[in-house]
Amino acid sequence: MDFEVPVILFLAVVAPIWIIAHYATRWRATKSLSTDEEQLLEELWQSAERMEQRINALERILDTEVTDWRKKL
Repeated sequence: MDFEVPVILFLAVVAPIWIIAHYATRWRATKSLSTDEEQLLEELWQSAERMEQRINALERILDTEVTDWRKKL
């Protein structure tokens, strides 16, 4: 009987706070990007910009050589 009251209080009060604090800390740690992820994101951004420039150049070429190519899409 003497042992049951502290266990119940621990499970009812301390354990939930402990679990919430643990997962909140883990969430904050994973919220930010690592340096490898930042580097990969920068490379992807640069690649996307190069592809956009190429697409724009191809569209300009098509606009001058095939005037109604957009209507055919």
